[in-house]
Amino acid sequence: MPIVNADVAGVFEEIADLLEVQGANSFRVRAYRNAAHMLGELGTDIKSMIDRGADLDALPGIGPDLAGKICEVVRTGHCALLDELRTQLPPAVTELLKIPGIGAKRARALHQALGIRTLQDLHRAAEEGRLRTVQGIGPKMQQSILEATTIRLKAPRRYKLSLVTQVGEALRLELSGVPGVLEVQVAGSLRRQRETVGDLDMVAAVERDSAVMDRFVSAADGRHVLIKGPTRASIVLASGLQVDLRAVPRESFGAAWLYFTGSKAHNIALRQRAREAGLKLNEYGVFRGDRRIAGDTEASVYHALGLPFIEPELREQRGEIDAALSHSLPALVQRRDLRGDLHAHTRESDGRESLEAMAAAARARGLEYLAITDHSPRLALAHGLDAGRLAQQIDRIDELNARVDGIVLLKGIEVDILEDGRLDLVVGAIHHRFDLSRDKQTDRLLRAMDHPCFSILAHPTARLIDERPGCDFDLPRVIRKARERGCFLELNAHPARLDLNDVACRMAKDEGVLVSIASDAHSSVEFDNLRFGIGQARRGWLESSDVLNTRRLGALRSLLSGTMDKPPPAHRVGAAVNVRKTAESVDPGTPSR
Repeated sequence: MPIVNADVAGVFEEIADLLEVQGANSFRVRAYRNAAHMLGELGTDIKSMIDRGADLDALPGIGPDLAGKICEVVRTGHCALLDELRTQLPPAVTELLKIPGIGAKRARALHQALGIRTLQDLHRAAEEGRLRTVQGIGPKMQQSILEATTIRLKAPRRYKLSLVTQVGEALRLELSGVPGVLEVQVAGSLRRQRETVGDLDMVAAVERDSAVMDRFVSAADGRHVLIKGPTRASIVLASGLQVDLRAVPRESFGAAWLYFTGSKAHNIALRQRAREAGLKLNEYGVFRGDRRIAGDTEASVYHALGLPFIEPELREQRGEIDAALSHSLPALVQRRDLRGDLHAHTRESDGRESLEAMAAAARARGLEYLAITDHSPRLALAHGLDAGRLAQQIDRIDELNARVDGIVLLKGIEVDILEDGRLDLVVGAIHHRFDLSRDKQTDRLLRAMDHPCFSILAHPTARLIDERPGCDFDLPRVIRKARERGCFLELNAHPARLDLNDVACRMAKDEGVLVSIASDAHSSVEFDNLRFGIGQARRGWLESSDVLNTRRLGALRSLLSGTMDKPPPAHRVGAAVNVRKTAESVDPGTPSR
């Protein structure tokens, strides 16, 4: 199988982990980690760039040394540095870093003191009470580690949408070129755009005697082939991702694609409807007796069952069949509906590119406006803007807007919501104290939303998929507060966040609260993450009218300025709110973040 961006990113991430556990220079560790992050989110195929002789040094954070290693991995599938590091430390030790409370220094101490190499080793040591012999680990932390390892070892492994998307697209292109292959598509939870994917399902329409299965199993280098037959094969890739391929004749492709897309609950409901109509439905088609009456396309299957086509993202048995029967299916939002992006960063805080580069990249992707929302100074690690630097950035935005056509930059800022609900500058997101009680976390958000400058609640739960659970708060109450205040909620499209999730998006829609689909881009390539936000929005039944940034600029300004026309109750906001004079320079028609 061709090397995809995620493969190179995985190599660099493992190098960074092993170097960190060894106690290597922090700048070196950060270089590999930043490169892994950039490659994991890069919208352009890195192999294609190398094949056409593109200059990899032009990528953010990539110098000659890292460019050379990228080429090495793409061309050979290996990295000499990683192979060397694996001889010095067991690769599985990096899994310890995913357990809360275990950083590089503690992972190194556990390995040296107790010989712990894997999560299983760590779990066993916690069960037996041996972790307390390691300096800095007391009874409370030992219990916490025991609980975390129990959850992680029991949970089936799932992969982020961005990684599986890259693998699926590369495999689809690879298999499409095999003689006898008429069509090949991804299916399963990837096609339904679930936020994480357990395994990758693919379906191919083939002619008799196609060599598609031989080409498919070669992707696993013959080492991880679970099953291979004339119509079905399963392999496991080096990343651990299982990929299943089903081959069917052209006349059955639509039925097979629908069946293997799922969900299981949706398929069961369709089969029940078929039985009630005296029909039989399976992966080969819709049958009346022994005669196939539909199956070459998905639309033909739905039509045979008396239904209009149902979009893949809706197929979760959450009311979509009833909506289809009543002709009330939503016209789901599409990427082309987005006119702007209301959350992006530059190198003035923790972004990696200039104001000009981010503006050019957004314009190249067809966006009409872009909100620059660098961090406020409260988030020290992000090199946030103080009042003086914010004023300077505002002047630069004005100057850029005066000379650049095709896009308008909006002035905003992403600020931290403090524990007591105060806003450090204007409005913002949760970046600390994720562990507050449900009541305190809810009150914290409600107090912040009471501020008259508040416009958008960014990545509302603050979760990081597979790394940090979302904050516990009363989501329905927060959504109702947004409706009352006339403010908005963000669906952060970064594949590590996807926050709001699909269920919360539908709740917002039902309450009439508009959702901003935002990239949270820290480099120009990350605007391509908007596609993942669109996927979650569609799963949440959102239409174009439910999304804030599908509006033209004039309508957007009116909506955003409206959030500032409603003063909060006097008892909720007072002198404790630290709104600096510089904030008054922010265009009141722009999203204050």
